[in-house]
Amino acid sequence: MKEEILVNVTPQETRVALMQQGSAQELHVERAGSRGLVGNIYIGVVSRVLPGMQSAFVQIGLDRTAFLHVGDLWGSRNGYDTRPIEKILHDGDRLLVQVIKDPIGTKGARLSTQVSIAGRFLVFLPQESHIGISQRIEDETERAQLREKLQHLLPADQVGGFIIRTMAETATDAELRADLDYLQRIWSGIQEKSRTKQAPALLYQDLDLSLRVLRDLATDSTQVVLVDSRETYEQMRDFARDYALPFADRVEHYTGDRPLFDLYGVEDEIERALGRRVDLKSGGYLIIDQTEALTTVDVNTGGFVSGRSFDDTIFKTNLEASQVIARQLRLRNLGGIIIVDFIDMDNDTHRDAVLAEFRKALAPDRTRMSINGFTALGLVEMTRKRTRESLAHVLCEACPTCQGRGELKTAQTVCYEILRELLREARQYDAREFRILASQKVIDMFLDEESQGLASLEEFIGKPIRLQVESLYTQEQFDIVLV
Repeated sequence: MKEEILVNVTPQETRVALMQQGSAQELHVERAGSRGLVGNIYIGVVSRVLPGMQSAFVQIGLDRTAFLHVGDLWGSRNGYDTRPIEKILHDGDRLLVQVIKDPIGTKGARLSTQVSIAGRFLVFLPQESHIGISQRIEDETERAQLREKLQHLLPADQVGGFIIRTMAETATDAELRADLDYLQRIWSGIQEKSRTKQAPALLYQDLDLSLRVLRDLATDSTQVVLVDSRETYEQMRDFARDYALPFADRVEHYTGDRPLFDLYGVEDEIERALGRRVDLKSGGYLIIDQTEALTTVDVNTGGFVSGRSFDDTIFKTNLEASQVIARQLRLRNLGGIIIVDFIDMDNDTHRDAVLAEFRKALAPDRTRMSINGFTALGLVEMTRKRTRESLAHVLCEACPTCQGRGELKTAQTVCYEILRELLREARQYDAREFRILASQKVIDMFLDEESQGLASLEEFIGKPIRLQVESLYTQEQFDIVLV
């Protein structure tokens, strides 16, 4: 299926939308002040070993200590070392670790001592010696050919193992060799820093979101990568020429007057992805509730009547819901335990068909997951690997008024919406000045943390921007007055 990737860049954040058939399938948000940590490599210091939990806390330079379980130690994971953690680690030990899960809620980052560095076609495993192949490449002949091709390209003195990624299926020898050189340079730099830096210290930070687009999201199905920032466009184009040559000509600079995400309807998709209710085209709807422990999805028929029988109505609603749920999981980046409550079906054939459709809809998802069949209560249980915060947790915060029963956008998110709206208004109307009416918290954010962004926009549009507190406004409410 043909895809388009949209990259919206502001000084404060980068947003990426993966589009298929005109609708967003995945959304990624990365803010300059809070980049994700997954993939980062640190030299850390063991601060406390917990024999009872077979875990350790490791200081890597963050506000909260990170968490390392014995199962994530390289020797334990590979069966080479079966000793308990207190026999392996001790307080004060220096340790090379990699973040495998971002801090979520009150939990610190989760670590592993098994290092992996991702390239476009290969994943380098410095501590391993074998060549693995992505499970998505199922043809045994093709797997053998890819392994043989890589072995032929490896230097005789090569140390470390590799995983061949799915995108390597169509890679040339030159592209694989460039990926090898790139990964080797990164690992050499990490080794040098680990010898010279004082722990705790960051040794390697993964690529920013705009470049990860070319490494991880772009595929042969990607027709175009549209970027609305010239500087980011040039960085992505240069990166593509060095490490993702087939996409160098597909990266394009968007110069239209209308905001990129508005043009493709992504802003509306984001708003809908923050809501509990998702309407189905048939008239049914989903209710999605996200909690600390799990996510529940409830399917309802609403006003849908198929015209044949009640069983047929239920079956058609569940079939449509299975496709929409799969998309919502990707769009909202929901992870952990997920419980889907399809409408009860008495017909076993219908149940099997819905489950098959659900598995088919989930198949394109890049995130690892497992799906169980219907339980005795008629629920479908599944897990989806959670490595970063969900979209709602990135863009929203718990509402202080309702004590966490609902959610509202952060003041920072509202500030960015106001900046985008101001730019939109300035392009349409020739006002003498613009006045922002918003809540105290939003105005304070503009006067402090976001003052530079506001000043930059004021200089860009060439018109003064004034701030005014409206005490009756909620945090999400704002108005822009043209004077």
